[in-house]
Amino acid sequence: MGKLTTHVLDTAHGCPGAGIKLDLYAIDDSGRTLLTSQVTNDDGRCSAPLLESTALQAGQYELVFHAGDYYAARGVELPSPRFLDRITLAFGIADPSQNYHVPLVMTPWSYSTYRGS
Repeated sequence: MGKLTTHVLDTAHGCPGAGIKLDLYAIDDSGRTLLTSQVTNDDGRCSAPLLESTALQAGQYELVFHAGDYYAARGVELPSPRFLDRITLAFGIADPSQNYHVPLVMTPWSYSTYRGS
């Protein structure tokens, strides 16, 4: 069975995004269902997969990263409202037998992602 993982890199500071809160939601016709909330470790990763085995199902998901809180805690001067506060990555899982790695590369002003394995 596959698994879903993530990793945050803070390219503004050249380090892993440690201590970032993230929320994982399942999306369906009735709306969003919170599946888990976690905080990244010193390596910018969650200590365990977000979903694995039979918990990983085909469907639509959203990962919401609390980037604004992270940068504020680091002492970065941010405007009000923050340009990037919560970064939402919407993605689909087509084959739950595969591994899905959804990394976030971010600064207070930009972000990117890709599908890893």
